[in-house]
Amino acid sequence: MEKIIVHSHFHTGHRQIGYPGKCKFVHGHTWRGTITVRCEEFPRDELDMALDFGDLKKILRFLDHKMLIVESDKTFLDSELFEPEGVVLLKGRGPSVENVAHYVWDKVVEHIQEKFPGRDVEYTIEVLIQETENNIFVVEKTARV
Repeated sequence: MEKIIVHSHFHTGHRQIGYPGKCKFVHGHTWRGTITVRCEEFPRDELDMALDFGDLKKILRFLDHKMLIVESDKTFLDSELFEPEGVVLLKGRGPSVENVAHYVWDKVVEHIQEKFPGRDVEYTIEVLIQETENNIFVVEKTARV
């Protein structure tokens, strides 16, 4: 079994529309993320490298200084009010730590598909997102790419 692990941090804003407490207001976090990719044996590129650490970190760093929203947040989707490049649209009903982790997981799979298309390798991908010092969410799933 082989494993690649990267860590990074990013700063974002979000709000939980409909939340009964203070998280309904726009606020920000310094998030920390860890991406772990495992497989029996990684495919290698022409430099004999598997997945580039920097490419995986870019997935997390893309979120840096962005507003995380979902489709129901029409205010931040209004390009006359907010620059679209500063907004990241997540799946789900709210920009929760859970949906951030799933967003990153999907982006890791997309990256592997682009780098090593059609290899039919089973990867176990774990994404750990730490929203605050005490609040962490982890998603771990397999993908055959």
